[in-house]
Amino acid sequence: MAVIKPFKGLRPPKQLAHLVASRPYDVLNSDEARVEAQGNPYSLLRIIKPEIEFPEGIDEHIPQVYSRAAENFELFQKENWLINDEKENLYVYAQTMNGRTQYGLVAAAAVDDYLNGVIKKHELTRADKEEDRMKHVRVTNANVEPVFFSYPANAQIDSIIKQVVESKAAEYDFVANDGFGHHFWVIDNDETVEQLVNLFADIPSTYVADGHHRTAAAALVGAEKRNENPNYKGDEEFNFFLAVHFPDNQLQIIDYNRVVKDLNGLTAVELLDKLANDFDVEKVGSEIYKPSDLHTFGMYLEGNWYRLVTKSGRYNDNDPIGVLDVTILSNLVLDKILGIKDLRTDKRIDFVGGIRGLGELKKRVDSGEMAVAFALYPVSMKQLIDIADTGNIMPPKTTWFEPKLRSGLVIHKLD
Repeated sequence: MAVIKPFKGLRPPKQLAHLVASRPYDVLNSDEARVEAQGNPYSLLRIIKPEIEFPEGIDEHIPQVYSRAAENFELFQKENWLINDEKENLYVYAQTMNGRTQYGLVAAAAVDDYLNGVIKKHELTRADKEEDRMKHVRVTNANVEPVFFSYPANAQIDSIIKQVVESKAAEYDFVANDGFGHHFWVIDNDETVEQLVNLFADIPSTYVADGHHRTAAAALVGAEKRNENPNYKGDEEFNFFLAVHFPDNQLQIIDYNRVVKDLNGLTAVELLDKLANDFDVEKVGSEIYKPSDLHTFGMYLEGNWYRLVTKSGRYNDNDPIGVLDVTILSNLVLDKILGIKDLRTDKRIDFVGGIRGLGELKKRVDSGEMAVAFALYPVSMKQLIDIADTGNIMPPKTTWFEPKLRSGLVIHKLD
């Protein structure tokens, strides 16, 4: 059963929250982060992407960059840009996109839950990316950025969070430069905190929605600290890490699409002919086509959109991985026809998050950068949970959650 814990959050004062808060470290490259933080000394990017304070082109993984993260973290606390709460609290973090709001409970999740599989994952992690985030946790001695979790919706938890939200004004309430609203409440009533902790103790599993590398890094550093403190009792902060927990029925996964540089030596006519073996292919014209059903794909090729409907018998409904549209496309098109065997390493393919819109696919093909684009119907939360529950791993670049959590609204220190 899931363990959550209140903690003494390290947070910006109300008037600085919108300036401190930033997009996650892995959403921006160094150049984009440098531009976004320009003229804003309060930006958390100076802690989570400290290479922006060095000359362009610097290797972001050298010791001096990690040291700068620690220095800036100390500076933010010294200047009272980040202030520790006096007591252990839980928090509500809500996000609004396109008029729709989702409400997450901010709590410290248990390292043990990750190590014993109560916290379930659906993606593989890479050792180099884990180590990068582990170094950041070590030098700051904190979970500076939260991870994005989901859990099976619970009416009692929903009711309590609703009461919190309706009973007092939000501590932070702002619209970021991406147009998304961010709202934050402090749950400082001990009875309410205890109720939520007890209700989560009946939740059988939580799920990593976004932030697999941060989750793994936080748990692994927690395990390291246990080894360094063999007489630890289990209630020390390093046994926990920062997570925002959203009920599964409030989350929406958006599409994650593919673009390919060439047709593997085929002409467009030959590609269409080969596709007809496994798909019903319909030319729909120059207007953007967005798939509206599972196992249906949009394809943009030489100025035209095509509707591809997978023929029966080409996938197994009882296989949680095989039934995914990303798997169908990979097996029947990318591998079988275009010769792309490994989505993680092949340089001929790129991935475009649905937040950019299908116009981005058209743009990259029309520019000549790419030869063909494929639009996918998004994975459902049910599919994600089924895969995690069965111990399976999704193919690369399958899920795209939006809006992203803003980092810096609350931080969890490990001491």
